[in-house]
Amino acid sequence: MTVHTAVRPTRSNRSIGWVPYPLIALIVVPAIAGSLRLVELAGGPHVLPANPRITASPIPVIVHIVCAVLYSGLGAFQFSNGLRRRWPDWHRIAGRIVVGLGLAVAFSALWMTAFYPHIPGGALATVFRLGFGTGMAASIILGFVAIRRREIARHRAWMARAYALALGAGTQVITLGIGKAIFGDSELTTALMLGAGWGIILVVVEYIIRFRFQASVRARTPVPITAA
Repeated sequence: MTVHTAVRPTRSNRSIGWVPYPLIALIVVPAIAGSLRLVELAGGPHVLPANPRITASPIPVIVHIVCAVLYSGLGAFQFSNGLRRRWPDWHRIAGRIVVGLGLAVAFSALWMTAFYPHIPGGALATVFRLGFGTGMAASIILGFVAIRRREIARHRAWMARAYALALGAGTQVITLGIGKAIFGDSELTTALMLGAGWGIILVVVEYIIRFRFQASVRARTPVPITAA
């Protein structure tokens, strides 16, 4: 006779855990910069360097900034195991909102890349932006399709990849700062450091998907016990 016993998670259901907070911390600087840009577009003081592209066509920028801040903030809590266990309905409702916000972020970024002139970083940066923006949109769509099919592990993996690409704005603050300090301010440096920002965080999230997510799934899988 085989008896299946489920391994209970050791973390308390009352805690949302620490995971959302470093994710939010990573987007603080881009969120502040985006908020200052919105203030400028609303007629407030100009704190950031002038950008004629944004002034000429502000709507895509407004959509991108607002949706990116909301997506990054709300999406961070989607990765909280404790929050999912304690409020599963909230996770599902918030997930639908996050999908819409994420697609708006990706498609507005693609629109700006395709139609705004003189993108910083030149042709190589344009290729990076188009590639990673398309990857973000595709990851969200694949994640949504997976959850409709009740493929939980696949859903988590694709949503984590999409969120990582959105967090690229946070890692790029670091890579651009270091790259320009070492190699100088040039279009090639800008393009390579933008790509490095996305690449680094994708490597991190792939490690988490392959090792941490898999371990989490195994910990919740019933363990067969064979008894006479």
